[in-house]
Amino acid sequence: MASVVAQPHFACGLRTGVRNNLCFFDEQTVVFPSGNSCVCYDTAQRSQRFIPASQDSLRMRALAISANRRYLAVSEERGQRATITVFDLQHEQGRKRKVLTAGDVHAQQFPCMAFSPDSKYLIGQTGGPDGTLIFWLWEKQKVLATARTGTANAYVTQVSFSPHNNTQICVSGGGVLKLLRYSDGTLKQSAAPKVESVNFLCHAWVTEERVIAGTDGGRLLVFESGNLRREIHVAPQGQCDGQVEMKKIGDIKGGEGPRITAILSHSRGFACSLGPGTVCLFERNKEDGYRRSREIRIPADPRCNEQSPAPRQVVHTMCMSPAEQTLAVSTDRGQLYSFSLSPADINREEHFEFLSQSFHSKSITGVSVCIRKPLVATSSLDHSVRIWNYETKLLELYKEFQEEAHSVALHPTGLFILVGFSDKLRLMNLLIDDIRAIKEFSVRGCRECAFSHGGHLFAAVNGNVIHIYSVTSFENVLSLKGHNGKVRAVEWSRDDSRLVSCGMDGGVYEWNTQTGKRESESVLKSCSYTDVAFSSDCKSILAVGSDRTLKEIQDCQVLREVPADEVAHTAVTVSHSGRVVFTGTSSGTIRAMVMTSDDQFLLSVSEDGCLLMWKLIDKEGRGLKSHRQIIHTEEILVTKSDLEEKAQNMLELKMRLEELQMENEYQLRLKDMNYNEKMKELSETFTQQIESLETMQQATKAEMEKHAREHQESSSEAAVKHAEELKDLGFSCSQKLIVEHERYQDLQREHRRMQEDYEERLRAAEESTSRSLEELTQLSEAKLQEKTQLLLQRQEESQQQARKFKEFLRQVEEDEARRSHDAQINFEKKLHGEKETNTNLRRETDLVTQKFHSLQRQMDDRSSDVNKLKQERQKLLGLIRSLECDIEDLKRQISGHEQTSNDKLSELKEQTEPQQDDINEKKEHIHRLEVELVSIGKTNAQLRLSVSDLGLKLKTRDKEVHEGRLKAKDLETHLQRLRSELQSCVGFLQEPSRLKESVLAIHARYVAPGDGGMKSSVDEDVQKTLRLQREYQEKAVNKLKSKLARSSEEHEKAYEKITKEKGTLIAEINELRKELCAARAQVKEHAARLAALKRSRRAAP
Repeated sequence: MASVVAQPHFACGLRTGVRNNLCFFDEQTVVFPSGNSCVCYDTAQRSQRFIPASQDSLRMRALAISANRRYLAVSEERGQRATITVFDLQHEQGRKRKVLTAGDVHAQQFPCMAFSPDSKYLIGQTGGPDGTLIFWLWEKQKVLATARTGTANAYVTQVSFSPHNNTQICVSGGGVLKLLRYSDGTLKQSAAPKVESVNFLCHAWVTEERVIAGTDGGRLLVFESGNLRREIHVAPQGQCDGQVEMKKIGDIKGGEGPRITAILSHSRGFACSLGPGTVCLFERNKEDGYRRSREIRIPADPRCNEQSPAPRQVVHTMCMSPAEQTLAVSTDRGQLYSFSLSPADINREEHFEFLSQSFHSKSITGVSVCIRKPLVATSSLDHSVRIWNYETKLLELYKEFQEEAHSVALHPTGLFILVGFSDKLRLMNLLIDDIRAIKEFSVRGCRECAFSHGGHLFAAVNGNVIHIYSVTSFENVLSLKGHNGKVRAVEWSRDDSRLVSCGMDGGVYEWNTQTGKRESESVLKSCSYTDVAFSSDCKSILAVGSDRTLKEIQDCQVLREVPADEVAHTAVTVSHSGRVVFTGTSSGTIRAMVMTSDDQFLLSVSEDGCLLMWKLIDKEGRGLKSHRQIIHTEEILVTKSDLEEKAQNMLELKMRLEELQMENEYQLRLKDMNYNEKMKELSETFTQQIESLETMQQATKAEMEKHAREHQESSSEAAVKHAEELKDLGFSCSQKLIVEHERYQDLQREHRRMQEDYEERLRAAEESTSRSLEELTQLSEAKLQEKTQLLLQRQEESQQQARKFKEFLRQVEEDEARRSHDAQINFEKKLHGEKETNTNLRRETDLVTQKFHSLQRQMDDRSSDVNKLKQERQKLLGLIRSLECDIEDLKRQISGHEQTSNDKLSELKEQTEPQQDDINEKKEHIHRLEVELVSIGKTNAQLRLSVSDLGLKLKTRDKEVHEGRLKAKDLETHLQRLRSELQSCVGFLQEPSRLKESVLAIHARYVAPGDGGMKSSVDEDVQKTLRLQREYQEKAVNKLKSKLARSSEEHEKAYEKITKEKGTLIAEINELRKELCAARAQVKEHAARLAALKRSRRAAP
C-alpha cells in the first residue's frame, strides 16, 4: 500500500501579530503568513505556493523582502532563542538559503528587520527594553556589528535602511528615533533628536536624507539628517483643498488625532494610514512640499446585516507593486485589501477591494463538510459563519451575527446548517445570498453539534449531556447522560445506529441511538480527551487527548497507543477508505479537522483564524482513489418571498427599461429632426456656392477664348517672321560651311600628326611603367620573404627559450621540493632520536631510584654499618640531584632546539613563497610576449592583404587604359565615315537646300546633345588619365615601402625587447639559485648543530 501525503493546497486566512505581514513578490504575486507557513498568492491565477517554517518554530514575528524582491527573511521564535531564515523566492519550493542567529547576543525574538538596498546586508532588532540592533552580512552568516538601541524607557518597533545608502540606518519606536551609520566594523549613532515623550509607530525614508515618522497622536514629523525640521499638518477631509500645510516646529509634545500606524514611500511621494480604515496618498510638489492627492477608505460590508466593523479596521502594513500600479494593505482584523493606482482607473470610487476574499478575524471554533456539495462551513469567535467551496477555493456565503458562534454542522445535502451560539442553537437555511434561521433550540453554549449521515437526526452537546433531535419534527428524541465532565466531541457511525463521544472526564462512550443506552465505554481519568472518531469500518474508536497519545479502543479495551512527539493531540480524523489517519497537535493549535467525502482534501482550522486546505496524494503525486461515487448537486434554496421580490424587481426593471427605451427613441427622433434641419441648411449653402462657382466658370471660359484668339494672331505673326529668319540663316550657314570645311581639312592633317606622336609616347610610357612595376614587385616580394623567414626564426627561438625556461623552472621546483622533503625527513629522524634518548634517560632514573630503595633496605638490615651507609647515601643523593638537574637542562635544550627547528622551517617556507610568486610573474610575462608576437603576425597578414588590394587596383587601371584605346579606335572610324559623307556633300554646293539637308543629317547622326566639345578634348582626357594613373601607382609603391620599413623596425624592437627580458630572467634565475644555495648551507649548518648537540648529550655522564 502506497503512503499518503497531505500537501498544502490553499490557505484562507492571514496570521496577525506578524510585523510587515504583506509584501509584493512581483506585479501579480503577494506574500503573507498563514498558519505556520508563508503563502505566495498569485492574484491573476488564484493559485498559491507555500514556504513552510522551521519544524521547531513556535511563532513568526516579522517578515522582510529584499529590494530586488528575490529573498524573503522570516523571523521565528524557537524556545529560548530566535532565528532569522532567508528564503529564495525564485526557487519553486522557496529554498532555504541561510539561518541567522544573534551570535553572542541573547535574543528570544526579532520583532523587526530589514534588507539593505543592494540585498547584501540584513539588520534585525532584538526584543525587550535592552534591545540590540544586529548588522549581518547574511550570505556568509557573519555578524558585522551590534549596537544597543533600546533603554528602560524606550523600545524599538521598526528598523530600515536608507534606500540610497547601505550604511545609513534608522530605528524608531516608543520614545526613540535614531540614525546610525556603519563604518569601520561598528554602528555609530549619527543623530538622535530628543523625542523621549513621543511614541513613534512607523517611519519611512522619502529621500536620501529625509525621514517621515508617524506618531500615535496623529502627527507626521519630517526629519532631515536626523534633525526635526517641520511637521506635515493634515487637515480633515472637509477642510483641505488638496494642499498640505508644512510648518516649522520647535516642540513636538502632545498631538491629538488618528493614529498613524503605517507609512510607505514611493516615487511620487508617500502613503500613510490616517486613522481606522483610511489611507491617504501624498504627492511631492515643486516647493519641496507635499500635496494630499487621494483618500482611500475600507468600505462597509454590504453582505452584513448589522453595522460592519470593516471601516474601523486599523491598517498595519502597506506595500506597493514593483510598477507602483497596485496598493495592498493588511489590517488588524486579518483582512487583505488592494487598490489600483493605474491611470486607467482614476475615475472609479476611492474604496479598497478584497485582495482575495474575506477571512476570519478571530479563532475558528468549528468546521464541517457535506456530501452532496463541495462546501465547507466554518464558525468563529468573530460572530461570523462562512461557507467555502473547496473546489473553486472561493467564499460562497457568509453572515455575521450578534453572538459568537461556538460550533457548526452542515447537513449532508448542503442546504441546511446548524450553528451553536452562547444562548441558543439555531437551524438555518442556506439560501442563494443569505443564511436564514428556521428553528431555534434551547441548547445554551453548544460547543459541539453534528448531523447524522442520513440527515434525519442531529446531536447537540449541552455541557455533559448530548441531545439528539429530529430534523423533520424538531423534537428531542434522546438525551444521552453519562459524562461527568464537558463533552468535547461527538461522531456518528456510518449507519447512524451508534454515536461516540468523549469528554474532559476521561471517558469515551459508545451510544446506541435507537435505545439511548451505552454499548461500550473506556474511562481514563488521567486523560482529558479532546476529539474522537470511528474507524473506517466502525469497529474501533480512535481518541486523542492530553496524555499525548493516539488510542485505538475496541470493546472497552485500548488495543494500541501511538505516542506523539512531545506535544498533545487536539484533533483526529479518519479517511473514508481507512488508508490514513490524521491528527492535529497543540503546537499549531488546530481546533478541528475534517476530510471531504471523496478523500481528496483534508480541511483544518486553527486558533489563528486560518482555514487550510490540504491535497491528499500518494508517492507518485496522484490523488487518492475513492470507492464511493460522489455526485455534487447544484440546487440552492430560494424562499417564495425572495422569488416574488426578485420577480417584482424584474418587473420594475422591465418597466424602467421600457421607459428608458421610449425616452431614448424620443431623444433619437429629436436628434433626427435637428440633424435634418442642419442638413437642409447645409444643402442650401452648398447650392448657393455651386451657383456662384458656375458663374465664375463661365467668366473664366470667356477669358480663355479671348486669350486663345490673341495667341493665334501672335503665333501667325511669329511664323512669318521665323520663315524670313530661316532663309537668312540658310544663306549664312552655307557660307560658314565652306569656311569650316577648309578649316576641317587643316585640323585633320594636324590630328594625324598628333595621333602618331601620341601613340609613340604611349608605347614608351607603357614599357617604362611595366618595367618599374615588375622591379618593385620583385623587390617587395623578396623583402617580404626575408621578413617572414626572420619572423619564423624569431618565433621558433622564443618558443625554444620558453620551453627551456619552463623545463628549467620545473627542474628547480622538483629539486627544491626534493631537498625540502629530505630536510624534513632528517629533522623528523633527529627529533625521533632525541625522544628515544629522553626515554632512555627516564629509564636510567627509574633504575637509580630502584637502587636507592634497595640501599635503604640494606641500611635497615645492616645496622652495624650505619655511618658508612649514611655517607654513601648522601653521596648517592647528591648524584641523583645532579642527574635530575642534568635531565631538566637536557629537556630545556631539546624543547629550545625543537622550537628553533620549527622556526627555521617556517622561515624557509616564507623565503620560498615569494620566489614562487616571482616565478609565476615571469611565466605571465612570457605569456604576454607570446601574445605580442601573435599580434605582430596579424599585422603582417594585414600588410599582405593591402599588397594584394594594390595589385587588384593596378589591374583595374590597366583595364581602363585598354578601354581608352578602344574609344580612340572608335573615334577614328567615326572620322573616316565623316570624311566620306562630307566629300559626298561637296557635290551639293550648287544646291543649297539639298546641302542643308545633308549637313543637318550629318549633324544629327554624329553630334549628340551636350557633346559639343568632346572631340576636341579627347586627347587631353587621355593624357590626364595616364598622368593620374602614374601618380597613383607611385604613391602606392611609396606607401608599401614605408609600411615595410615600419614593420621591420617593429620586428627589430620586439626582438631587442625579448632579448633584454631574457637576460633579466636569466639574471633573476641566477639570483634564485644563489638564494637556494644559501638556504641549503643554512640547513647544513642547522643539521651540524643538531649533530653536535646529540654528541654532547651522549658524552654527558
